[in-house]
Amino acid sequence: MFPLSVLDLVSVKNNKTPADALKESLELAQHADDWGYRRYWVAEHHNMTGIASAATSVVIGYLAGGTKRIRVGAGGVMLPNHSPLIIAEQFGTLESLYPGRIDLGLGRAPGTDQMTWRALRRDPRASDYFSQDVQELQSYFAPVKENQAIQAVPGGGLDVPLWMLGSSLHGAQLAAELGLPYAFASHFAPALLEQAFQVYRQQFKPSSQLIKSYAMPCISVIVADTDQQAKYIFTSMQQRFLGMIRNQRGKLSAPIDDIESCWNPLEKAQVESMMRCAFVGSVETVREKLQKFINKTQANELMVSAGIFDQDARLRSYQLLAEIGKDLTHA
Repeated sequence: MFPLSVLDLVSVKNNKTPADALKESLELAQHADDWGYRRYWVAEHHNMTGIASAATSVVIGYLAGGTKRIRVGAGGVMLPNHSPLIIAEQFGTLESLYPGRIDLGLGRAPGTDQMTWRALRRDPRASDYFSQDVQELQSYFAPVKENQAIQAVPGGGLDVPLWMLGSSLHGAQLAAELGLPYAFASHFAPALLEQAFQVYRQQFKPSSQLIKSYAMPCISVIVADTDQQAKYIFTSMQQRFLGMIRNQRGKLSAPIDDIESCWNPLEKAQVESMMRCAFVGSVETVREKLQKFINKTQANELMVSAGIFDQDARLRSYQLLAEIGKDLTHA
């Protein structure tokens, strides 16, 4: 099976609560565990009524506790929002509870708006020190030295794999410099995907964590029994991205019959540009498109996001994708 993983935004749907979203996420994680997915990641967002994963490490603990084999992690923690020591302690605790199953993806963006960022009590210049903060975090997971003044307890000496996340060349360069695996956010910002992977691979320096570059694009995938059905389900995600363009972020909406009635030509073009790495259709359609994408990007693994309103349709999509994964091959 080609390595496939899940990025779950823990979407809160219209007429439902964050508690409902968390329960549905656990259900999907348990199925993904059974279907052979490699990882299950959740992401840090704040002040967004449609996303229930703000307390990212807490959600990871909930999902890891309800699964058996699948790696569970952050895709990612927005490190400028936090003290590196606090994150080391949180993920050291998770690794101690669920050994060998925890990933820590790191992002540089705030994961929210400027007003909310101030409410998080963060220095507006924090992102300027991102690379230093990543290296400080690495030091807390390193073997504890004699007379070390500050330790992450638990955390020191634990094997918590770090991932660099990004949607620009900055993350690619830092991942290459530090010898970390790299995940690109092509599910909403695909413009620099190929260039970022090229920079990452060309500049990669082996590290104690990783000998050879490892690139994982995040994409959107919706699989259904027919192309028409998949396109209908996809309209929930199209509405969400349209809301992003209009600065109207809310809960995930039910699919609609006529998406064309919702946007003007400019908005449609913007949504389609942001969702260029969305693969929607039947098993046959998606299999062909994904294989071409793997061949083009030389991806080592695919991380898949799917904003699907109906839980049964979401489970069905990931189940069909797992079957597709058995036929996909590396470039």
